[in-house]
Amino acid sequence: MVLNISMIGCTGKMGKAILSEISARPDFYKLAGGATHGTSEELGTKLGDGLEVTSDLAAATREANVVIDFSRPDMTMQLMEMLKANPKPVIIGTTGLSTIEQATIEKMAKKMPVLLSSNTSLGVNLLLGLVKQVASKLGEEFDIEIIEAHHKDKVDAPSGTAISLGKAAAEGRGVTFETAALYNHTGKRTPGGIGFASIRGGDIVGEHNVIFAGRGERLELGHIATDRAIFARGALKAAAWLADKKSGFYTMQDVLFY
Repeated sequence: MVLNISMIGCTGKMGKAILSEISARPDFYKLAGGATHGTSEELGTKLGDGLEVTSDLAAATREANVVIDFSRPDMTMQLMEMLKANPKPVIIGTTGLSTIEQATIEKMAKKMPVLLSSNTSLGVNLLLGLVKQVASKLGEEFDIEIIEAHHKDKVDAPSGTAISLGKAAAEGRGVTFETAALYNHTGKRTPGGIGFASIRGGDIVGEHNVIFAGRGERLELGHIATDRAIFARGALKAAAWLADKKSGFYTMQDVLFY
């Protein structure tokens, strides 16, 4: 069965990567519509099969089996509101969401299958499990630092993936992430804190490194993305998995392990 995919944020870096993967695999996927949060000049751009880039979310998702959203928080919230009347399986890869916005998305999972992931790379999601496991074995005498690097146009910092890694470390240690997280930290190190550092420059696709620094030894776990296609392939794998699921809140961990 060919899966009809609607791409929200279709003119962004991730949107274009997913469109490319869809067109490369016509036996598995078909583009059902595309919407943008970008400039007015992008509206009306041809997407193929008679489709054009639109700002009309209802029109862009009408024929979709699964909706994939890599847009901006404001557009993601518009999408959630629109889907109340016509629920569909939806994958949300938008980053920079507030706590309230994330809570709204989780609430919508009562009406439809919702998968929220800051990073759809299979490798990164395996890394999340490793970080949680290591954090559970190493005590507060090991300081945790998360260093991430992305291209110069990325807006949010730390990245959503870095925050997810921090939450995995906090969960492994059995502490509250909001209490442990250290942003823009200077001065003496806070025991038990989880620090973050962000690099923005050039065309870096994505690099994440988690450092467990103790006395006399240091353990580092990391992931380097060299091609945005890995996120696109992961998102489409998740779409195929989510298409027949019941209403509920899911993550890429569910795709990989359940």
